[in-house]
Amino acid sequence: MNRRSGSGLSSAGPRQHRIALLAVTVLAVVASSPAVARCQEAGRPGVDWKGCSKATLMLGGERLTGAILTGATLSSTDLSRAKLDGAKLDQTELSFARFDDADLAGADLTKAVGWRTNFTRANLAKANLRTAQLIRVLFAKATLTGADLSKSELNRSDLTGADLRGADLSKAELARVVFTQANLSGANFGYANLARADFAGADLRGAQLTGAYLRMTQLGDVDLRETKGLTQDQINHACGNRETKLPEGLSPPPSWPCPDDDD
Repeated sequence: MNRRSGSGLSSAGPRQHRIALLAVTVLAVVASSPAVARCQEAGRPGVDWKGCSKATLMLGGERLTGAILTGATLSSTDLSRAKLDGAKLDQTELSFARFDDADLAGADLTKAVGWRTNFTRANLAKANLRTAQLIRVLFAKATLTGADLSKSELNRSDLTGADLRGADLSKAELARVVFTQANLSGANFGYANLARADFAGADLRGAQLTGAYLRMTQLGDVDLRETKGLTQDQINHACGNRETKLPEGLSPPPSWPCPDDDD
């Protein structure tokens, strides 16, 4: 019995050693795999970080023109002043990331997801943000001329002073978005949800508002005379004042000015 027991114990040592050696080998293979090696590459134009975790990094000012970041995680990463023009950021996680003063012209951000992301003064001209979900995001003074934001979700975001000339925001979720002092000339808001959005001081010349939901939308001091698609029913649900200028044939409803919205 003792000899058999001793033999069993002596054979356990080599077996455990083999298991440990196998585990080290597997880890070494994984670490040297092309995917891991790719994710460890330094930032450069055209770098392929598809699906990589790049959270909480300091990448401010990096030159990442044309970079591939599809499905990457960029949460809390600082990309302020970075060159990301033409980059692929589709399906990326952007919560709390910083893109202030970054160049994202022509970038692809379709289906990107973010919470409180900062795009202050960023250049997003002709960028594709179709179906992106960017909640409480800061776009103050950002350039979004010709950008595609159709079917995006930007609820409670701040676009104060942003340039959205010719942008497509059709069927977008824009509840409580702040558009104060924004340039929205020629923008398309067709069938967008603009409930309680604020357009104070915004330029809406030539903007398309066909079918837009304007429940409690703030239109005080706004010139709407050159907008397209507005109906009396939309105006009846919106909130204007004596300085609101309406297209010919439309009249301010008796409910104007609306009571303060504490909701």
